[in-house]
Amino acid sequence: MTEILSAPLVVEFPFTRSLGPVQSAFLTGLRERTVLGVKASDGTVLVPPVEYDPATAAELCELVEVGTTGTVTTWAWNPAPRPNQPLTTPFAWVLVRLDGADTALLHALDAPGPDAVATGMRVRVRWAAERTGAITDIACFEPYEGVAADAETGAEPGTAAGTTAAATPHSGDFDDPVTGIVAEARLDYTYSPGRAQTAYLAALSERRTVGERCPSCTKVYVPPRGACPTCGVATTDRVEVGPRGTVTTFCIVNIKAKNLDIEVPYVYAHIALDGAGLALHGRIGGIPYDQVRMGLRVEPVWTDGGRYPDHYRPTGEPDADYDAYKELL
Repeated sequence: MTEILSAPLVVEFPFTRSLGPVQSAFLTGLRERTVLGVKASDGTVLVPPVEYDPATAAELCELVEVGTTGTVTTWAWNPAPRPNQPLTTPFAWVLVRLDGADTALLHALDAPGPDAVATGMRVRVRWAAERTGAITDIACFEPYEGVAADAETGAEPGTAAGTTAAATPHSGDFDDPVTGIVAEARLDYTYSPGRAQTAYLAALSERRTVGERCPSCTKVYVPPRGACPTCGVATTDRVEVGPRGTVTTFCIVNIKAKNLDIEVPYVYAHIALDGAGLALHGRIGGIPYDQVRMGLRVEPVWTDGGRYPDHYRPTGEPDADYDAYKELL
C-alpha cells in the first residue's frame, strides 16, 4: 500500500448549560453594555465573576460594576486567526484587568501589529453591534489613549501597586435576564490514520478485519496501532481475524443519542474477534438487550455501503468458556 489516507475531521460537542444568578447577571450585563464582577471574601473583585471563592469556597453574591477600560497585563500575538475566532485579521490575545477589577479577563485586542501591543497599555471594550448575552458581546478590545499603567506592576501613576479604581455596587437585576447558554465545543483538523490503520480501513471496505501482530509478544492488535504499546516495537505482520468473536463485557444504553437512529435500550459491547489479542467495540443486535451476556458468540452484520459492521448478532454457537477470554477483559 502506497497511499496513506487522510480526511478532514470535525469533533463537535455543543451542550446547553443553565446559569446561576452570578453568571446570569454577568452575561445579561454584557448585553446591556455593563461589565459586572463579584467581590471575593477578601474584598478583591473578580472579573469574570465566579460563584464560589477560589480560596475559601464560600458562596459569592456581592456584584459590582467595573469599568469598560483597563490595562493589558500580558499578551500573545496571533498572526493567523482560525475560523470563529473573535477577529478575522491578525490580533493579540490579551489579559485585561478592567478598571475596578483585581483579576484579568481574556479576550482579543484589535491592533495593527505586534509592535503596537505592550504590557501596561490601556485598552477599552469595543461592543458588538448586536448583543445576545454572551462573552462575544465584547467584540474585542481596542487601544485607548488613556492613562498608561506601570509596565511592571500594572498600577497607574500615583496609584499604589495592586490597587484599582473603585468598583460600584450593582444589584445584578436586568429585564429579561439570560438564564442559559449553548456552549460550543468544536475542533476542525485533518486526520491521517497512518500506515497501520489505513490498511485496517482498506480491509473493512472489503468486509474483512485485519490486525497486526507484535513480533515480540505475538499479540494481535485490532485495530492495529503501528507499534506494540507493551514492547515498543513496530508491528508489520498483518493478520486477518474474525469475523466471529466473543462478547467480553458490555453495557446497556438507556439514553437516546441525537442523530442516532437506534431505539433504546440497546447493548454496546467489547467483542474479542477470533484471533485478536484485544477486544474492539460494537453494538449487539438480533437479540433482546436483557439476553446479552459475557461469552456470547457473535458475528458482524453489514449494511449496503457500510464501512463498518452495523452491529453484531448471535451466531447460535454455545457460549465461550470464561477461560477463553478472561485475559481480554
